Amino acid sequence: MAAKEHKSLQGSKILLIEDDKSIRLTVTESLISEGFEVSNFKDGSSALDFILGEGIKDFDLILLDLMLPGLNGLELCRKIRNEELYTPILILSAKGNESDRVLGLEVGADDYLTKPFGISELIARCRALLRRSKRGKEKKQKIETIIEYKNIKMFTEECRVTNFNQEIILSPKEFKLLELFIKNPKRVWSRDLILEKIWAIDFIGDTKTVDVHVRWLREKLEENPSAPKIIKTVRGFGYRFG
Repeated sequence: MAAKEHKSLQGSKILLIEDDKSIRLTVTESLISEGFEVSNFKDGSSALDFILGEGIKDFDLILLDLMLPGLNGLELCRKIRNEELYTPILILSAKGNESDRVLGLEVGADDYLTKPFGISELIARCRALLRRSKRGKEKKQKIETIIEYKNIKMFTEECRVTNFNQEIILSPKEFKLLELFIKNPKRVWSRDLILEKIWAIDFIGDTKTVDVHVRWLREKLEENPSAPKIIKTVRGFGYRFG
């Protein structure tokens, strides 16, 4: 399991901001050997210019030294968070007092590692932050699932549909029917199979229920419901979407 997780994190992009050349080179080489992509800066001002230029959007993690020339690490961290940029930040610092660690976390860092540190611990902390960030992104993507077909958008987690950016009101069964159609474009659905999928196999009624709901969907989605171009009737078989 651990090996699989490590493999999934390979290729993650890390931004290292460290003024000590020997540390910068050692950390960069170690991270690259673990499969990460690394870019680095030796001062806070040039790093900030890069970050504010939207370069940080391509990165998954920031490793930030505190004792930087010019703009120090605490100020840089604060400015990053003030810009509402939430890339994980791991502070690397020779300041190991509790008050220093607390201050670093309070200005927006996600973790704090005291120098001198072991490379193995640094890599482990990087992986932990990347895993946490990745899971958060996956959860957000799941919440924001949108299914589209031409001008129609379905926001599945919100049970909301728009047509030409105008919200349309669907009943629960209409919503499920549209979701079935839009997830399976070009497929022909028989009325009996639609009943089984949407109304469940033990539904008591006839296939006219499907026809009624299809007509209602057409009235809400089609420019001309009498000559539908989206939900088409396939004579002798059923309906096809798209």
